[in-house]
Amino acid sequence: MRATQAIIEQTGGPEVIQWREVDLPAPGPGEVLIRHEAVGLNYIDTYFRTGLYPAPLPSGLGMEAAGVVEAVGEGVEHLKPGQRAVCFGAPGAYSTARIAPAAHYFPLPDGIDSQTAAAAFLKGATVEALAERCAPVAAGGWALVPAAAGGVGLLLVQWLKARGVRVIGTVGSAEKMALARDAGAEQVLLSNDPDLAARVREATGGEGVAVSYDGVGAATWEASLKSVRRRGTIVSFGNASGPVTGVNLGVLAQHGSLYVTRMTMFDYYRDPAEALPGAARLWDMIAAGKLTVTVGQTYPLIEAAQAHRDLEARKTTGSTLLLP
Repeated sequence: MRATQAIIEQTGGPEVIQWREVDLPAPGPGEVLIRHEAVGLNYIDTYFRTGLYPAPLPSGLGMEAAGVVEAVGEGVEHLKPGQRAVCFGAPGAYSTARIAPAAHYFPLPDGIDSQTAAAAFLKGATVEALAERCAPVAAGGWALVPAAAGGVGLLLVQWLKARGVRVIGTVGSAEKMALARDAGAEQVLLSNDPDLAARVREATGGEGVAVSYDGVGAATWEASLKSVRRRGTIVSFGNASGPVTGVNLGVLAQHGSLYVTRMTMFDYYRDPAEALPGAARLWDMIAAGKLTVTVGQTYPLIEAAQAHRDLEARKTTGSTLLLP
């Protein structure tokens, strides 16, 4: 099978994304040959492109895609030719087709189409791990969700709402406020509000939130510190504004004996005994209508560089798809 695939030979800006045409052989043991129907764009893709997350070069790009299995290698039992499947965690998803470790692909239920899966799987699995296992908030409790109008943010607000959690979301512009409200946030604040933490405290009766699910990073660290209640938790799970560095443990004491974790969802999806039920919870939430997947924009696959520019400029909302 002939395939078009993205490759980076050096790290840098979106301009380092190149394209190549390859002929794919039969998959080897433990591998799958899959034709992609939709590719998910995620902020983590920019980390690999810039070198924030190191990877051997040259390298493929992209962690999430869904499509149709064309062939499987020896020893692969959970996937069959003709079956639809979705992946995360195996770089190289920016491709019309590829050969990849079959362990990274999950079979799709009949009711979930490829575009929904590619828009939701990595983000949705992140949300499932955050809300259900990393730092669950009891029904009636408060949570803060920075970047609540983004791909992860919109899903996280909905998931927390379904659990009975009261959500305060922050967004980067007034135009995005309605998106977060529609997803279920009780309060929506502008992230650049100099009184943000005070407004969070006011909304929660002075107590603060139980958890701040902070995927933004450096720009929102101080606001998270000042918004979380005594003995509350900050879950840092992204670096959209740069990594959080130089954390002084004494500061955690000063703000109320806070807990902090730097979460990556891959650690919650390494063990199939946890990963398969986690994925099943995600599909169930979508099927039950508790989670609406918002595709804010699509790009042709070969315009991935422009998609990266728009993502980094915060011009996107919801999930973004690259279409082969």
